[in-house]
Parts: sequence; structure tokens; C-alpha cells
Amino acid sequence: MQISTLRDRLRALGAGPRHAERVLRLWALAQPQDSGRRKLDDFLPLALRRELPALTGELAALARLHSRHAGEDGSERLLVDLADGQQVEAVLLPGGERAPGLCVSTQVGCAVGCVFCMTGQGGLVRQLGSAEIVAQVALARTLRPVKKVVFMGMGEPAHNLDAVLEAIDLLGQGGAIGHKNLVFSSVGDARLFARLPQGRVKPALALSLHTTKTDLRAELLPRAPRYEPAELVEQGERYARATGYPIQYQWTLIEGVNDGDDEVEGIAALLAGKYALMNLIPYNAVPGMPWRRPSWERAAAMARALHRRGVLAKLRHSAGQDVDAGCGQLRARAAAGAPASAARPRPTIPIAAG
Repeated sequence: MQISTLRDRLRALGAGPRHAERVLRLWALAQPQDSGRRKLDDFLPLALRRELPALTGELAALARLHSRHAGEDGSERLLVDLADGQQVEAVLLPGGERAPGLCVSTQVGCAVGCVFCMTGQGGLVRQLGSAEIVAQVALARTLRPVKKVVFMGMGEPAHNLDAVLEAIDLLGQGGAIGHKNLVFSSVGDARLFARLPQGRVKPALALSLHTTKTDLRAELLPRAPRYEPAELVEQGERYARATGYPIQYQWTLIEGVNDGDDEVEGIAALLAGKYALMNLIPYNAVPGMPWRRPSWERAAAMARALHRRGVLAKLRHSAGQDVDAGCGQLRARAAAGAPASAARPRPTIPIAAG
């Protein structure tokens, strides 16, 4: 379901723009439709009032909680049932009272096929509608506050661009999420770079880099658009200067693959003078995959080396590593009939575009 379809239905029930905005706003905020100072009988058209209970139930059915898995770090991974029986994952991110966040999915599966990502191994099943994306936020808000939304769960948001931008517009205009607290994560796409600056809500941008070597990036992200790393950074820099938000570059650290001194020098050269933040995310092994995470000491040494070269770098602790925190892990286990609540000893981590 798309938000535009919802607006058409509301219009057919006699709703004007203000009526529709109220209904959609209260839904995105996970508040009852009779909230607020204005009584329904005094404000909404009769046909809409009569249909509202059924519509509210239909919206709630877009994303229902299948199971929740609390991590020791304050995160919670949610396995979410969609109305057609498919499942996606969302993650409540620790952020304190100031910015408790949520990572949402934008597709069932993913077509990019990142070789180190569980979601990418199964390919793309289907797109999520914009209403299904917002429904994950509404569901999460029944559990705890959400003040930041990261589009970094299952799927590549740029491959579902219309729906994701429609969801961002609603969340940024009526969903009480600050524009820079809406984070669009992508491997990079020409359509994305063309359209993102045109929206009335301009989210922050996170780009999956993972290496400064063109050939290696093509191996790691086999079906991503073929960008030279320098070209990707240039596109990101253009958007950063236009919006005033630094670009976040995502770098999943894999032992012996992209954790060498040569990559440190490459990052320093690429990001010199750029309005950017490098997120170094140590990888955790996934059963059946050959990749390994570097030692924490090696990862910390890379971050220090980048700081010495003038690059703002953060070494990220993965959220919820003790509860199948890797994107696609819970869904894969549920599909295989394994107990989704069982935590693996070495789960993978959330990564961009996966």
C-alpha cells in the first residue's frame, strides 16, 4: 500500500487536505484517531468517521509484531509480519532520550547482493509500499519513542525510490522526525542523487563505500551501480554542501579484505577536505560465509590513523550483536523453521543496503 493510495481513499470519503493530514499524522505518531483537542464529530466528514475504525485496523495490519529480541546494549530487533505473510526486520536503536532511533526495511530481500550480507543472499522478493515503511515506525512507537529513522534495514532504498521518498516526506512533515534525523542509506544511484535534493524533506545521506578500490567494490557489491569511489564521494559531497549535513560513509571492516594500511591511505586521499564522517563497522562472521572481522585493536588502529590524517572516523559498536543483529538473520531463521528467539554466538551486524 502506498501513502498516495491512502490519500485517494480519504479524499473519496470526503476528506479535505487538513482531514487527511490529521489521519496520517496520528497514524505515523501511533496515536489514537480521537486524539487532540478537536473532536471527531466536529472535524471529520461523516463518511470518513464511519470508515475510520476499519481503516485504522487495516493500517495496523500493515506491520504487526511477530517477535522482539532485546539486546544487552539497549537495542531491540523486531521481526515484523506484513499483511501478505512476508516478513521484514526493524531495529530499535539505543540513543538515550534525545534521539532513540529505528532502523527500517524498505524491501523484502535485496537485489544488490552484497557478498557479506545475509539479506543479499536471497535476492529481492518484493518492494515495500510507502505505507508499509511508515507502518514500521508506527509499530515501533507503540513500544517506545522514535525520534530518528534510518533507512538501513533490509533492502536498497534507492531501488524503491518513490515509496521511500513518499515515506520520508510524511515522516518529516507530519511524523515528528527532524529532517537530518531521517537517514537514507544507499550503495549509490544516479536517480537518488538527482531526486534527493528536490524533495521538501531532505534527509541525511549515508553511502556504502567499503573500499577505495573500484574492482574490489564491484566484487563486494556485485549488483550495485558501477561508481568509481572518487565519483561516489563527489556525488556525496555535492549533497552534503547543499543540505549542510555531513555525508556518512559506511565501511564494513573485513579481515584481510579492506582493513589494510593501503585502504587507510586511500580513505585519507578520498575524504581530504570533504564534509564527511567515516563509520568503521567491524564485521561479525556469518555461518557459511568466508569473511571474518578484524581484531578490535586493528579496527581501532585504523580509526586513529584516519584521525591523524584529518578524517573524522567513528568505530561503531554493532547494536544487538547478542540477538541475531545482522540484517536478514531473524527472517532467514524464521523461514528455515528455526527458533527466531535463539541468539547466535557470533551474529552479523546491520550494514547499509542490506
